[in-house]
This record gives sequence, C-alpha cells and structure tokens, in this order.
Amino acid sequence: MKVHTDTQRCVGAGMCALTVPEVFDQSEEDGTVVLLDAEPPAGQRAAVQRAERLCPSGAISVLLDD
Repeated sequence: MKVHTDTQRCVGAGMCALTVPEVFDQSEEDGTVVLLDAEPPAGQRAAVQRAERLCPSGAISVLLDD
C-alpha cells in the first residue's frame, strides 16, 4: 500500500490524523496534512482506507499492492 497526500487540496479537517495518527499528522503552521508513513504496514490498511474516505477534500489517495 502506498499513500499520497495533496497539501494543496487539504482543508485541515484533521480526520486523517484522528483516524490513523501513526500515518498522518497535521502541520502546526496551517493545519494541513503531514504524511508520516507513505508505506504503512498491512495491518493499518483498513484504517488508512477509512481515513481516505473520511477526508472531506479528497486530499488522500491510497494505492493498494495486490
């Protein structure tokens, strides 16, 4: 799994950081998404996909390795 974020699209809602704090954080400057782990372990797959769905601006995209 590979995770990509788009800080230009991010509105700083923080749902990603609340859902998977091991993978996402928020910038202290403007509240936009900070990607902590672009290739999180398989055990976090469901949570990362949930964060992607919860993102109101669509700033998170997940590419699954099948």
